[in-house]
Amino acid sequence: MGTVHARSLEPLPASGPDFGALGEEAEFVEVEPEAKQEILENKDVVVQHVHFDGLGRTKDDIIMCEIGDVFKAKNLIEVMRKSHEAREKLLRLGIFRQVDVLIDTCQGDDALPNGLDVTFEVTELRRLTGSYNTMVGNNEGSMVLGLKLPNLLGRAEKVTFQFSYGTKETSYGLSFFKPQPGNFERNFSVNLYKVTGQFPWSSLRETDRGVSAEYSFPIWKTSHTVKWEGVWRELGCLSRTASFAVRKESGHSLKSSLSHAMVIDSRNSSILPRKGALLKVNQELAGYTGGDVSFIKEDFELQLNKQLILESVFSASLWGGMLVPIGDKPSSIADRFYLGGPTSVRGFSMHSVGPQSEGDYLGGEAYWAGGLHLYTPLPFRPGQGGFGELFRTHFFLNAGNLCNLNYGEGPKAHIRKLAECIRWSYGAGIVLRLGNIARLELNYCVPMGVQRGDRICDGVQFGAGIRFL
Repeated sequence: MGTVHARSLEPLPASGPDFGALGEEAEFVEVEPEAKQEILENKDVVVQHVHFDGLGRTKDDIIMCEIGDVFKAKNLIEVMRKSHEAREKLLRLGIFRQVDVLIDTCQGDDALPNGLDVTFEVTELRRLTGSYNTMVGNNEGSMVLGLKLPNLLGRAEKVTFQFSYGTKETSYGLSFFKPQPGNFERNFSVNLYKVTGQFPWSSLRETDRGVSAEYSFPIWKTSHTVKWEGVWRELGCLSRTASFAVRKESGHSLKSSLSHAMVIDSRNSSILPRKGALLKVNQELAGYTGGDVSFIKEDFELQLNKQLILESVFSASLWGGMLVPIGDKPSSIADRFYLGGPTSVRGFSMHSVGPQSEGDYLGGEAYWAGGLHLYTPLPFRPGQGGFGELFRTHFFLNAGNLCNLNYGEGPKAHIRKLAECIRWSYGAGIVLRLGNIARLELNYCVPMGVQRGDRICDGVQFGAGIRFL
């Protein structure tokens, strides 16, 4: 989408600096080699003017924040690089359909001999846009309809309405998004939503009606999100055969919580990474700002990826979490952790590990799960360089445990209980990467360490999702 053009200037020779950062779409118009080559390599240039063609409702101040570095360029190479970077920043705002860049020698009475003009030719998005697509979650799929009002007030604000109908969840919501000019990673959003979900492993139906406000910002190599959420929750039984423990949880509750999330992600891909690491840490405090639900909740996710010989990749993952109720009221089934299924401890049915009552799984207040994986190209490399590159052979070893803790016993007793009755599994299969959207797994699983009440999937297991152990 879009090109970087340079008029009346000779491109670099084959032995010159690398222009890979400009992208494959960069174009340079050739002219006489000897006359202008010195401009590229030995002469300083000055960006005298930056023009915009095609602006309508977009305000000047947010544009200036994104293109300010172009004026700092000292030679043509820097002008091209910084112009391309500015183009990427403009597209990231989500308010332009297309952005092209034109670099030309400066014209006019005030033109300097080494002066350049940079022109951004932009096409703004329409005031109202719509979308229809499908989404893949963790072992579920959904159809999503959306309406969007981009650049509502001229500074990259966005209002979005979205309706989602899925296999286990139906939701609709209205959101407002506002980035900080010149720093898109710093942004503020407000959301109104209603979500109705079905959880057959617990014979539970849950309807949430809520409002949330969150602020996201970067610090060094980390990304942070601070969030307040107020939600009215309605729990009910999914079937007449629901256990008494689930029926007892039925009814209404009001949760008001403050949460913080920190992410460090150096992976080259979030779906099927070949290298890099991921660390996610989440904290939530409920009850301090009101409501009738009170707890402290902490969980984390760690993933390490290392590329080996023959395009093989070794991956190690570790998840863990703990929920501590505040006061005499026990934790809710809607707030606890769940474990098991093709996206966590493979070889067990979806969320069918740990405390249960009459076949309904109630979740736990503490858990851990770990996995070791080896991904290799398909044997004999069918479709090499094409469709076959989306597939990988998968060997895995998973383990984990989910339980409730007596918080008066101390840390040693907690660790001892989490180390008891460990569920684990091993197996092999095939992974299919669906672009950067999701991935599918078809594995043959051998569950081990099965405890009474656990529901297993011994043999072939299919999984689809975006987050895998």
